[in-house]
Amino acid sequence: MGDADPHIYLASRSPRRAELLTQIGIRFVLAPAETDETPGSGESPEDYVSRVALDKARAARGGLGSAAPLPVLAADTAVVLGDRILGKPSDETDAVAMLEALSGRTHRVLTGVCLATGPKVLSAISASRVSFRPIAEEEMRRYWKTGEPHDKAGGYGIQGLGALFVTHLQGSYSGVMGLPLYETGQLLERAGIRLIAASDPVT
Repeated sequence: MGDADPHIYLASRSPRRAELLTQIGIRFVLAPAETDETPGSGESPEDYVSRVALDKARAARGGLGSAAPLPVLAADTAVVLGDRILGKPSDETDAVAMLEALSGRTHRVLTGVCLATGPKVLSAISASRVSFRPIAEEEMRRYWKTGEPHDKAGGYGIQGLGALFVTHLQGSYSGVMGLPLYETGQLLERAGIRLIAASDPVT
């Protein structure tokens, strides 16, 4: 593989995941795939993010065909309050209800990562805890109007204005964004993709 060749296919349309991969020097080709992201009855949040990430990777690989020469990376993120999985808000009312539930409380953010390399599948889960300050309803509605929460699990983006709500984060910042770089790096290394060449200076 040449220096400018891609390393992987990315089964996602998320600009945040693309930015994070670029941050660690991974070149990729977009190969998004549609999957059913409805939680199963009795499915734990951990099983949910693992399953959806795997479904995305398999769907993308299926769309690419058996001749696809590169591994497929997929991820799924869920905001979890208790055992309740908070998906992407459908409208302003839904977003406000989510933020009201998260306001002044601590929730979990789980991201499942899957790397499909031919018949072999590697997977990992990142788990973080995020605490919010109390948020006034008027502020929630102003936040919705910025457009930021429209496509975000739990109705907020930690990398944007949503950071104003966060008082404490325990875990992976990149995981809360949607692609935990530590776990992703471990999977890529196991698949034979070196992230930092031996000749690169370490300071």
